[in-house]
Amino acid sequence: PFCIRALGCPCATACPVCVNRSTPTMLSKVLGAARQPSARAVGRLLAGNTRSFAAVVLPADSNQALGIANYAKDFIGGKYGDDIDASVWERIEQFHTDSVMCGISALALKTNAPTVLREEALTYSDPKGATVFGSSAKCAPEKAICANASAVREWDSNGTVFGYNPNIPGHTAGEFGHNDFYPVVMAAAQVTGQIDGKQALLAMIALDEIRGRLAEVFSLKSYKIDHVVHGAIASAAVYGALLGASAEQIESAIGMTVAHYVPFRAIRAGKQLSDSKGASAALSTEAAVLSMRRAMRGFVGPKDIFRNPEAIFRFFEPTTGTAASKNSVDIALGNKVRWGPGPSPFNMVLSHSGSDFAVCGMHFKLGLYEHQSAGALEAIISALVHNPDFAAGGLGAIENINIVAYEPAFGIIGDPAKKDPKSRQSADHSMAFIVSRLLVKAMKSGKVPSTMDAAWIEFMLSPYDYGKDALYDAETRSLFPRITFEHGGAEFDAKYPDGIPTQVDITLKGGKKISSGMVMYPSGHARNTSADLKKILEYKNRMLGDIVFAEGKVVDSFVGRLVSMKSASAAEVGSLYDFDWSSIRSHPCID
Repeated sequence: PFCIRALGCPCATACPVCVNRSTPTMLSKVLGAARQPSARAVGRLLAGNTRSFAAVVLPADSNQALGIANYAKDFIGGKYGDDIDASVWERIEQFHTDSVMCGISALALKTNAPTVLREEALTYSDPKGATVFGSSAKCAPEKAICANASAVREWDSNGTVFGYNPNIPGHTAGEFGHNDFYPVVMAAAQVTGQIDGKQALLAMIALDEIRGRLAEVFSLKSYKIDHVVHGAIASAAVYGALLGASAEQIESAIGMTVAHYVPFRAIRAGKQLSDSKGASAALSTEAAVLSMRRAMRGFVGPKDIFRNPEAIFRFFEPTTGTAASKNSVDIALGNKVRWGPGPSPFNMVLSHSGSDFAVCGMHFKLGLYEHQSAGALEAIISALVHNPDFAAGGLGAIENINIVAYEPAFGIIGDPAKKDPKSRQSADHSMAFIVSRLLVKAMKSGKVPSTMDAAWIEFMLSPYDYGKDALYDAETRSLFPRITFEHGGAEFDAKYPDGIPTQVDITLKGGKKISSGMVMYPSGHARNTSADLKKILEYKNRMLGDIVFAEGKVVDSFVGRLVSMKSASAAEVGSLYDFDWSSIRSHPCID
């Protein structure tokens, strides 16, 4: 791997990029033939980058699995020093805290998959292992990770990545992903007993960097593969690095993960979704960590998996014998030249210093909703805040709500078939349900705050907005026939995944129309600059914490430990997820 430093070049020559921090060269040369931006284009991209960074480059014609392994070991081990901007530390603490509060509240409300997997993990006793949320009992680390990651993901309310960084050539593939994988780091900390808060957060940054950059260079969804594969690769690398595995052992584990455990989007197909959708990251990460443990015992998996012609990367995007095709598997199968040596389909840039880390381009959900509905929610909240007569008229005054969106939002959550959700997992992937539920909540409140931040807090969608009672609420469903969807065409599609291009046009009885115009960066989006993110997240943490703990002071204490994790000792990190399970609030199953 090469090392590059952008914006603040240490060379005597004013070059846009440095290799090994000393030799001037153009990024197009460093990145090789797989992506060939012109020198002029590279210069413009870097000059326009508002965040400085230093990074390693893993060229397409290199062993990227071994490169990822070395990056994880070097970054977490402190090779690159301590030149990470304060904004990066704050962001990783926020995402981690958000994920934990999502997880423990899902368990408190007895959601199915997290409960089953937590109970399963506790049957795999291992005195040298890790713990599940709300327990000090040690169990097999991959089982604890599976249980905790499933809980974190259950609400579909934790962080999101869109795999889009136009500042780095070739890093705009636009794959989804979520911040589901922090339990990997916590389990490693518990197994070793030697990882303090700062190193644990550093490992979380590395995990998000690897999976986030993979999401920027390879679109799994284009081939009907579930996005969790990128997180599983990152999990194997980071878990191995924290436990002292060699780079070759990590390479082996990454090879096993990709060769043996690739989930397809069959888990998300159909009108009604199952536990498999929410637990996908958990199950894939369980396999990745198990692969890492096997590699450390001596099992040897496939090497150099990114250049392996039979692995998913070169199979779906051939680099020899024919042009890459995202539309025809027949081309890949018939391309016999593909079986020979060749590069991977992409280069990877992995930051190690500065402020331009992948985690800084990830997005928060300010409540419970599918991330592609954020633009519509921002538009609806804006309509309520800026049109008092809209709220005063109640639900009966609404004639029509037309939502204009991009693909894939139009085809996934705007699917008319999803206007009749029969499960919580289907409801939170139904644009009609999400928008209707927010409107019902707003109209019932009897008041509309005067600011967007206050309205996001006041109308924040909670787990109860998707429970069995809400699922069949008559007022919520009364809006479904009045909601229509429209594909925005090329204009909207071109603006995703840079933003979440959405327009909402509301027609009231009597003829008045309220139009949002195109919403690009709703509150919670990484490029939104108007929302008071810290304030809104504090409310979300309290909302979810109140589901778990009986007293506000207990919520504040638990959240306080999470947000101040950077200063925690290794012993404090080891017990960070522990609380008195027997004293949590008692709830019936939300479903």
